[in-house]
Amino acid sequence: MWRYLKRVLIGKPLKTTEEGGQALTKFKALALLSSDALSSVAYGTEQITTVLITLSAAALVYQLWAAALVLVLLFAITLSYQQIIHAYPSGGGAYVVATTNWGQPAGLVAGGSLLVDYMLTVAVSVTSGTDAIVSAIPALRTHTVGISIIIVILVMGLNLRGLRESASFLTIPVYLFIVMIIAMIGWGFFEIVTGQITYHAAAPIGAPVQGMTLVLFLRAFSSGSSSLTGVEAISNAVPNFHKPKSHNASATLAIMAAILGVFFGGITFLSYYLGIRPMADNTVLSQIAAAVFGHGLIYYILQLATAMILAVAANTGFSAFPILAYNLAKDKFLPHAYLDRGDRLGYSNGIISLALGAIVLILIFHGQTSLLIPLYAVGVFVPFTLSQSGMIRHWLRVREGAWPLKATINFLGAFISLGLVVSLFFLRFSNVWPYLIVMPALYYMFYRIHLHYMNVAHQLKVTAQSASVNHHYDGATVIVLVSNVTQVTANAIDYARSVGDYVIAMHVSFDENPRKEHKTAQKFKAEFPDVRFVDIHSSYRSIITPTLRFCDVIAKRAAERNFTTTVLVPQFVPRRPWQNVLHNQTALRLRTALNTRENIIVSTYSYHLKR
Repeated sequence: MWRYLKRVLIGKPLKTTEEGGQALTKFKALALLSSDALSSVAYGTEQITTVLITLSAAALVYQLWAAALVLVLLFAITLSYQQIIHAYPSGGGAYVVATTNWGQPAGLVAGGSLLVDYMLTVAVSVTSGTDAIVSAIPALRTHTVGISIIIVILVMGLNLRGLRESASFLTIPVYLFIVMIIAMIGWGFFEIVTGQITYHAAAPIGAPVQGMTLVLFLRAFSSGSSSLTGVEAISNAVPNFHKPKSHNASATLAIMAAILGVFFGGITFLSYYLGIRPMADNTVLSQIAAAVFGHGLIYYILQLATAMILAVAANTGFSAFPILAYNLAKDKFLPHAYLDRGDRLGYSNGIISLALGAIVLILIFHGQTSLLIPLYAVGVFVPFTLSQSGMIRHWLRVREGAWPLKATINFLGAFISLGLVVSLFFLRFSNVWPYLIVMPALYYMFYRIHLHYMNVAHQLKVTAQSASVNHHYDGATVIVLVSNVTQVTANAIDYARSVGDYVIAMHVSFDENPRKEHKTAQKFKAEFPDVRFVDIHSSYRSIITPTLRFCDVIAKRAAERNFTTTVLVPQFVPRRPWQNVLHNQTALRLRTALNTRENIIVSTYSYHLKR
């Protein structure tokens, strides 16, 4: 049943040879990998104004200067990631760059930060999309958390269907949003030029604002810099592009950065010119759209487009997180399950893990975007700092082309990114302190996983000495676990006789019905008089503990005689998979417990039912 449901929800499996058909064109890649960065304009300006309004309405004039600094940082980061795409075309972005140039510890900090940041990407995008929905339909405000979780599950299901299908689906909301924002900015500027919209700003550009401080400006700038999250996603996903991969990825990044810069600058200017003030129940973008288009059909189409792109912006995280997890798993810092491709050739385990992490974050922060943004910004600007400073070391090492200019650009990006990180910790510590707990915990987890894999590799490695050691056993003891005397038992005993020199049947009985247990022993001895039957009574209705105790004793005695010890667990297999839920799975629990014993071989005898 699950198999058929899976086929309906995810689709039929793809052959490994079909992987090339999943590669992305620039048109689809822009939709799939740029949705996070482009959608951030829906809340980037709002985050700046939310900080500045705490001083006064006049302070909103500084949103223009904060936005200008964000655009400078966007330029530096874009050029830096252009270089990363060509220098490290295997993907992995900041993790690979930091590891190569600063060493594994720095790489793990970058990788761990991005893992959490992609979860925050999904959480922030979805909760912002939900905010856009409830701005248009206020009656849904009490259901924001539930709506957000449903959207995460839907986007997860979309990604499990494969890269190509998710990219095809995303082209509609992403390009609709691009068209609507272009229309809003273009029409807004036209109305300003023609005098149809009057100047409503609380203070003119350049006017002094009493009480304005550098600290407040840096808080506004650091909040607005959340608009740059998602820029690195393309560099992480270079392997997903059509050939030539680096060229196509670089071109897509340039297009995305240009659109993002125009959108962010245009929205911020309209927000200032129209005198828009942040409101709890109406987003800044919604207010701008209402001022430009009125509350007509076009306004609702833009709100729909905003909600759609914010919801699917989570898809950027779903595209980049699995590849980053793959790179960490390849280096043995995450479980190898993240190396496996699913039926649709995507890294399904990474997709599911990301969805679960995002849902947990939404629940912890009650679906409030404003609480997620500062932690979100730290998670991305720490890797920005490490990757761009790492690229400086890269150019100093390879000295190719106009490397002094490239290194200067990287320095500018690294300097501003580092300044942002420091500002966030000093100015928004109450919001970002969890990073100081999460990152050490992640680093310790990476270390423990890596140590385990190294230990396993060391112990499993075949050496000349281990290959020459041969164990010659004098015989084999087989313990057959018996619940009652059935056809399964008879066949298991017959198999045990064929492989063992000494066969023991073991049964665990309870004190509830001694007469029944006595009959079980009599019936067994009648059927198999030459097989030793051991009946162990359990006063506490436990099967696992007496079984382990008995098997340990027999294994110890067998070892003294140079015998191997095998425990044979009989089980019957229902014809229909769903019928398994009708049985108590005792055999599974016994095998799990017995697998903890070092000197016992565990074997299963399966009897398949016909109907």
